[in-house]
Amino acid sequence: MASKYPSHEEQSKDVLLEAISEEDSSFKELILSLPKEYIGVPNHYFYFFQGFWASPSQIKTIISFQNHFQAKDSDVIIASLPKTGTTWLKALSFAIVNRHCFSSLDNHPLLTSNPHELVPSLESNIYVDTFCNFPKFDLVNMIEPRLLGTHVPFPSLAKSIKDSKCKIIYICRNPFDTYVSYWNFVNKISLNSSCPAITIDDEFERYCKGICHAGPFWDHMLGYWNESIARPDKILFLKYEDLKEDINLHVKRIGEFLGCPFTKEEESNGVIENIINLCSFKNMKDLEANKVGEFGRKIEKKYLFRKAEIGDWINYLSPSMTEKLSKIIEEKLSASGLLFKVSS
Repeated sequence: MASKYPSHEEQSKDVLLEAISEEDSSFKELILSLPKEYIGVPNHYFYFFQGFWASPSQIKTIISFQNHFQAKDSDVIIASLPKTGTTWLKALSFAIVNRHCFSSLDNHPLLTSNPHELVPSLESNIYVDTFCNFPKFDLVNMIEPRLLGTHVPFPSLAKSIKDSKCKIIYICRNPFDTYVSYWNFVNKISLNSSCPAITIDDEFERYCKGICHAGPFWDHMLGYWNESIARPDKILFLKYEDLKEDINLHVKRIGEFLGCPFTKEEESNGVIENIINLCSFKNMKDLEANKVGEFGRKIEKKYLFRKAEIGDWINYLSPSMTEKLSKIIEEKLSASGLLFKVSS
């Protein structure tokens, strides 16, 4: 399928780079020194920074996060690539950690607030650029344990996170479903910004080259995977498919990992089941708090909830695309022992 977009060579400017203040000349020089790739939206690029791809505004906030964030030993960091179950994991973690504060589900914060509002992103919500107009959070007065999110690869996390005793929960998803969900997501954002639709073929070629938010996806997963093997007390590595298969088991695993295991009494009183139901896809998608409004970079909340199905990729990817991505997964991940169950 032919691309509807101008080629990389035909793009003459980057609107996000141009939005940066002229006073910040040193940052512009940094960006202009980096490899860049067109991302399917007219006049928008990703730049290869510290081994991963990001936009200029994202890089600026990540640098601020790296330089200024001071982790506490009690912090909980929810890490992931986009569209791998992040919203679900944030909701589950918030409900598990705060279950004694909100024993009644009638007035639970997850009924009135999106999980990304309750577990803010370090680089998208907290350390923000003046030109992005994001909400800011008061880290100093956040109730502990502070639950915070990030899409930043492990090597580029703030040093205080890696050096402290804070916990990291990482979730990943099989790359087939991740790609389809990611493509649907960026396409909705593009169309909402009055930009042309992004073809599944164009985006797939970039994805296979590793050009996606915080990608390459294989490096992102392997960074947290290898660290979870070296420091299992520091990082709990989860797979979306495993949670779907036995969510009860993994809710208990998360509670144990975070130092707040469920008691026998809680189990017999249905506390785990209540948390699972509260954070279920159907319940979360039907809530008014997740249907209306925006978060982060003016992303509509309703875009966060699509299907939550395993194996939906089969409805989108051609046999040749499936073969190509399968070879990349085999080449990049097989030696690590990180394997995925793929429904087809």
